[in-house]
Amino acid sequence: MTRKKATFVLAASLFMPFQQSAHSATATTTLAVTAQVLSTCVVVAAPLAFGVYDPAANSDSTSIITVTCTNGLPYQVGLDGGQSGPAATEARNMTGLVSGDSLPYALYRDSARSLNWGNTPGTDTVAATAALVPSLHTVYGRIPSGHYVSADNYSDTVNVTVTY
Repeated sequence: MTRKKATFVLAASLFMPFQQSAHSATATTTLAVTAQVLSTCVVVAAPLAFGVYDPAANSDSTSIITVTCTNGLPYQVGLDGGQSGPAATEARNMTGLVSGDSLPYALYRDSARSLNWGNTPGTDTVAATAALVPSLHTVYGRIPSGHYVSADNYSDTVNVTVTY
């Protein structure tokens, strides 16, 4: 009987899984993470509203152009001649909605209203370098006194160009 018992124990042990000691292993590698940042700019311009024009005095107003570019990117902001023509940056005109009359106005880079804001980079544009926050650029507008035009609503559309 001892032999039968030994054979049974040996046979039973063949079907039992081997018990191994708790042993863990690891394998490591690296994961490459990359990105490319392109030079880019976004520009937003607030309307420039003169309100009611009195021909007896200059009418001044301002607007803000907000430029957001890739950090450290140099850029220039230009304003074209509006519907008077892209090259007519020193002779801009608003047009009367009903009358078709022209009301001249000017856009400047400085609060003294002495530096025309045009569209030729390096000549009559505003130059800046982008930072981590959006840049604000003030547009100084003026309708000079002495223009006795028809009563009407006058408007123009000026294209803002950021060159980078």
